[in-house]
Amino acid sequence: MVREGGRELTEEELKPFEGRPAATAAEGKDPVNEPMIRHWCEAMGDTNPAYAGPDAIAPPTMLQAWTMGGLSGFEGRSPAHDELFALLDGAGYTSVVATDCEQEYLRPLRPGDAITYDSLIESVSPLKTTKLGSGHFVTTRMDVRVGGELVGTHRFRILKYTPAARESAGAAKAGGAVKKLRPRPVVNRDNAGFWEGVGDHRLLIQRCRTCETLRFPWLPGCNACGGQEWDTVEASGAGTVFSYVVMHHPPFPAFDPPYAVALVELAEGVRIVSNVVGVPYDKVRIGMPVRLEFLAVDEELELPVFRAVEAGEV
Repeated sequence: MVREGGRELTEEELKPFEGRPAATAAEGKDPVNEPMIRHWCEAMGDTNPAYAGPDAIAPPTMLQAWTMGGLSGFEGRSPAHDELFALLDGAGYTSVVATDCEQEYLRPLRPGDAITYDSLIESVSPLKTTKLGSGHFVTTRMDVRVGGELVGTHRFRILKYTPAARESAGAAKAGGAVKKLRPRPVVNRDNAGFWEGVGDHRLLIQRCRTCETLRFPWLPGCNACGGQEWDTVEASGAGTVFSYVVMHHPPFPAFDPPYAVALVELAEGVRIVSNVVGVPYDKVRIGMPVRLEFLAVDEELELPVFRAVEAGEV
């Protein structure tokens, strides 16, 4: 059967991939090490004392980091993964998006641990239709070991799909032209208060009621002491560009590349990812002072952005 953009694959074509190894006895490029732990914790704003000092452990969520091959790839990869992707690409499912991951931790990792891992293609779904388009969910499972001992399992799921050939939901028409809308933020019970604050033009930062540590993005518990009770403080709006990237590719509807995406360090000490406005993308610099403002990107959505502060501005 031929669908718009590609051919519908049969169960007989897809099921043989399930259970096939994607990597066997592969080795992490580096042992678990303190510099990488420090970089991770700085990027995440995680100050848990368990991740520093002579008895340090690695943050559990770094499990996959120790197995990454980098731009040069890694040894031990089997052909099954490439064969499956070639089949999906050939059938027209050429786009890919990561959908979710699951991790199980069996013991902490410590500096000096040498990582080995095996991964396999755990499942390939029948054809599914999503808002993005039609395609197949592919789940891989990675078993991570130290000295032959299983220390954790990482499941990673992607969607290989053909983009839907239709207007995005809520596309607005003006003067005969179709204007694509920005993707909507996912609002849940853990971050609803943040978005309510944005609606009132207030940037709210969580504060632990036990140790008074500020945290951002919003989390259900304190990453310093584990406390579950919290209140909020309102950001002053002052900040500096801590780091940034310039997005050139791929293009997305409602976005006009190139544009700068910055990690802004607020005066309160926490960091937020946002856009820098009021200056060309190629003029954004680390250390640049910025100030919060709220941008109405369409009739229903406002977002916090940061405007570059000119020399001498207050």
